[in-house]
Amino acid sequence: MTDQLKRAISAAKTAQANDGQAEATRIASSSAGDQTFDMSESSYKTSHTAIRKARRFAMQGLYEWLVTDRRFDVDGKLGWKANAPHDIAARTRATNAMHTVHIGYYHEMMRDIPEQIEALDALISQHLDREVDKLDTVEHAILLIGAYELQNRVEIPYKVVLDEAMKLNNHFGATDAHKLINAVLDKMAGELRALEVQADTNANLRTSQKAAAKQSEANPVDSNETAAETESAIVDEPTASNKPRISANKANVKRSSASKASANISDFKASKKNANDTKD
Repeated sequence: MTDQLKRAISAAKTAQANDGQAEATRIASSSAGDQTFDMSESSYKTSHTAIRKARRFAMQGLYEWLVTDRRFDVDGKLGWKANAPHDIAARTRATNAMHTVHIGYYHEMMRDIPEQIEALDALISQHLDREVDKLDTVEHAILLIGAYELQNRVEIPYKVVLDEAMKLNNHFGATDAHKLINAVLDKMAGELRALEVQADTNANLRTSQKAAAKQSEANPVDSNETAAETESAIVDEPTASNKPRISANKANVKRSSASKASANISDFKASKKNANDTKD
């Protein structure tokens, strides 16, 4: 074996070892939550359905975090914390088929929502009639996702945010929880998306006005003309026998009386008798 061949083999082994180390570093970085995930990650689905699935996995991950590490943090039991959001995300990816999920958005929510939990809870609590910690954990997780999207994902229409929150509740939440979630997020949208909500309201008003104007043009109604036409139709309506009605008060209408008919018969008989006498 020549020295040149030995050097080539050694270089190949070194490159392979470096690639393996780089891959291990990437995986470890992902597990530690240090990797920045691109929303346009091309190896995974980025459709509307894929984003919806990302919300579902994020809701489940946030629920798990809220009942473990977050609860221990609030209760001051820091020593019990051993279920960080990035560990939940890594475990979820390892145990589920994620090829139809928007992985970038899933990791973004699992990273950013726990980091912004205090600010998001403050937004939510402004529109609650109870303390945030009194919320059902599923409702809390759904409201966190909705509040995060209203505040940080302004490219998502606020109506879509509310609709997706309702779908999450239908899938995971209680029967009547949608009332609370819809009320809180609707008020929050009016605060965080004021211009968008106002523009949508104006657009709906213009649409209603145009529809009313078209209906008025297609079916014009004049009460006076309608009443006159109705009255005319009643007066001119013919009888069932197609003959005009005769009023009993009209004395100028001539009728054949019984006495006149009898006189006519007598004249006819007299004239016939005279004719017979002439012949004789």
